Amino acid sequence: MADTLALFTSIGLSEQKAKETLKNEALSASLKDAIVQAQRVCGASGVDKARGTLLYSMASRLKDTKRLTFLSDSIAQGKISTELQLAAALDFIKSHPQDPINQKQYEEACGVGVVVTPEQIEEAVEAVVKKHKEQLVKERYHFNMGLLMGEARSALKWADGKVIKNEVDLQVLQLLGKKTEADLEKKYIVLSFFLCNTGENYKTEGYVVTPKTMELLKKHLEITGGQIRTRFPPEPNGILHIGHAKAINFNFGYAKANNGICFLRYDDTNPEKEEEKYFTAIKDMVEWLGYKPYAVTHASDNFQQLYDLAVDLIRRGHAYVCHQKGEELKGHNAPPSPWRDRPIEESLVLFERMKKGLFSEGEATLRMKMVMEDGKMDPVAYRIKYTAHHRSGDEWCIYPTYDYTHCLCDSIENITHSLCTKEFQARRSSYFWLCNALDVYCPVQWEYGRLNLTYTVVSKRKIIKLVETGVVRDWDDPRLFTLTALRRRGFPPEAINNFCARVGVTVSQTTTEPHLLESCVRDVLNDSAPRAMAKHFTHYKLLPESDVRVPDFPANESKGSHVVPFTRTIFIEQSDFRETMEKGYKRLTPEQPVGLRHAGYVISVQKVIKVRLQGKVVELEVTCSSSETTEKPKAFIHWVSQPLVCEVRLYERLFLHKNPEDTSEVPNGFLSDINPHSLQTISGALVDISVKGAKALDKFQFERVGYFSLDPDSTADKLVFNRTVTLKEDPGKI
Repeated sequence: MADTLALFTSIGLSEQKAKETLKNEALSASLKDAIVQAQRVCGASGVDKARGTLLYSMASRLKDTKRLTFLSDSIAQGKISTELQLAAALDFIKSHPQDPINQKQYEEACGVGVVVTPEQIEEAVEAVVKKHKEQLVKERYHFNMGLLMGEARSALKWADGKVIKNEVDLQVLQLLGKKTEADLEKKYIVLSFFLCNTGENYKTEGYVVTPKTMELLKKHLEITGGQIRTRFPPEPNGILHIGHAKAINFNFGYAKANNGICFLRYDDTNPEKEEEKYFTAIKDMVEWLGYKPYAVTHASDNFQQLYDLAVDLIRRGHAYVCHQKGEELKGHNAPPSPWRDRPIEESLVLFERMKKGLFSEGEATLRMKMVMEDGKMDPVAYRIKYTAHHRSGDEWCIYPTYDYTHCLCDSIENITHSLCTKEFQARRSSYFWLCNALDVYCPVQWEYGRLNLTYTVVSKRKIIKLVETGVVRDWDDPRLFTLTALRRRGFPPEAINNFCARVGVTVSQTTTEPHLLESCVRDVLNDSAPRAMAKHFTHYKLLPESDVRVPDFPANESKGSHVVPFTRTIFIEQSDFRETMEKGYKRLTPEQPVGLRHAGYVISVQKVIKVRLQGKVVELEVTCSSSETTEKPKAFIHWVSQPLVCEVRLYERLFLHKNPEDTSEVPNGFLSDINPHSLQTISGALVDISVKGAKALDKFQFERVGYFSLDPDSTADKLVFNRTVTLKEDPGKI
């Protein structure tokens, strides 16, 4: 062990890194063999840190260890001297698994002996900058500089990436000058992984190459023409939530960014839990977010083909009919099936009997002969369910599972990139195994981190519990983070898409606080929600009468306006008047006048009228003067006259703790963590008459109060508004 540790540190690994490597037996053995082989070629002193880094990288990434000696020699001889060349070498041997390796083709593919001069880099970057000059000047530093890097790298494949980047930065600076404040403003785009090109699935880590792989990929490319194909595959047994919005944006957005197509495919293989309302709601939400599926498909479209493939899987010896009970199959330590090695013909007969309804539910399943990445043995492919299917009726009494259906539907639809969240990583090997076991086209599965929000739950089971216990009204209760709830609360779809773009796509799980989403909502509504004036409390004043034209967007009056009456009696916020003057208070007092927004008047208090017994101020008599002839007041307040009486619902977080599902934070469970103040209803709010003709989900900014959306509960006699988000607080204004 000590000798191996010394060997690893001799190539430049730190002692800690070397010790970590020793814990991985497979990597440790490969690296040791690689170093010994390299030392045979160039001597012990010839394996310097640069070569050592490449040897370590090669040993940790190489799957086919029979090529280890060949690649070690290339590194030791200096033929492979950069990470870029090593990546090309690994790709080459993966795509050329058969012996012998054509040395000339290999060296050409890896850029062996190619020298790129600084002059060549300068010329290539200059050509790329010139090509995009017009757009660069227009967008300045918001331009996607990665495009310049990518095109320069394509022209000079073996150039040092750092040198190219430095040259790009230099030439862009010469063209645009230093960054301005406008250049520093953030613009957000949907981020994505660097995914493999279509037809190059075999270059993906973990992808299994079979003798038929290249033939199947060639046929796939003939069908797709090299077009990117993705899919969004929800189960129609619940309402989509904010996490699904990220999946929708990634699947549809990645396809759109690459001129590809995206399918909306319902994974409808569990008839017990599926309802038509979920199918409709899912499609509505996808389209609400601004995406149009290339086609709407169903896993059930392929029931016959999936059944035929299952029969083929049995014939190939990769599946069997099992009679273990469901309880026995739970967990990762289930006992081996005593029926695993039953004769193929027997399983074929039994599977046909399953299809004909000759077994009871739970009496038989079809299982696949494979071990999943999490160690689970022989996942179930088909189970018996005597439940009518919403599309196929009673035609089938056996239904395929997710583990069986998902990859095969991807294959049938010629999906190029099967994008899914990290919890499906344990199924990647089974995904590849099943396609290869049946000799069908195998797409690539890519996992990314799911999106989680604090102060909420998105589990279908837990939302149902919230509904059943009366904590929330339904799936679209505005305190939830289902997409229907967010729409009802008034969140614009653009804001949700912008939020997904800000969060980005990474392989790590993302937990985000709601205020980032709310910030995106404010950004959109600030430009799109017309202004109105609303009050929660009332006071009265005696004033002249007229009509006042109020801009819908005070910051941009060209976007329209509306007229509101200004009568002798108006209403203001209770908080906008104080009977006793206090330091720093800028609004109305008996000693201090105040301006009325948009009206052009300044008012001064003449008389304070109170309820006799309670002493509560209920009315003010004021005098009114033109703001043009009066000293400018310290503040302007909003008001309403002849208002509509509306109901306003104010929402706060549904849960008191960040992680209501975490028993260390909430020992008694999420239902014990409900915020008792998550909903406040104001039944007598006063809103100016400009909102009278609003339709459900129309959005407004109630000045100095927040952004509000008209709830579908509204009637002709009574409007109901949901507070979408509060306004950004500006400490400079009172």
